[in-house]
Amino acid sequence: MINYTIRPAIENDFEAILGLIKELALFEKAPDKVTNTVSQMKAEKDFFQAWVAEKSDGEIIGMALFYDVYYTWVGRSLYLDDLYVKEEYRGSGVGQKLLDKVIEIGKQNNCKRIRWQVLDWNIPAMEFYQKIGANLDGEWINCDLE
Repeated sequence: MINYTIRPAIENDFEAILGLIKELALFEKAPDKVTNTVSQMKAEKDFFQAWVAEKSDGEIIGMALFYDVYYTWVGRSLYLDDLYVKEEYRGSGVGQKLLDKVIEIGKQNNCKRIRWQVLDWNIPAMEFYQKIGANLDGEWINCDLE
């Protein structure tokens, strides 16, 4: 059992958060896709929220990064861009606690939906999301314009 707290991220956490983002990109087999920087995160901090899981020794072991969106079919919503827990802490409830916090914030803000993506080969994540009642919609295709 690990001792940790879930708390809102502050600017001093951005370096650790970016480290987790890079770990996630490596896990997703796309390490070269991360172009974000700590200075960019600081400049754009008003566009996202993040919560972190922090061990009692100060190590950040997980994070949830999300932002407000508006979907025409349902209205105000949240988009969970990244939910990530360091590999050695997976299965200990950290991811669930981070997701619970995002859900709580969505409810507090009268959001109608929380949306996120999962890679079609990430079976453990899909099983986790289905267990909490998420609908995994295989019908829609991502469209990115960079």
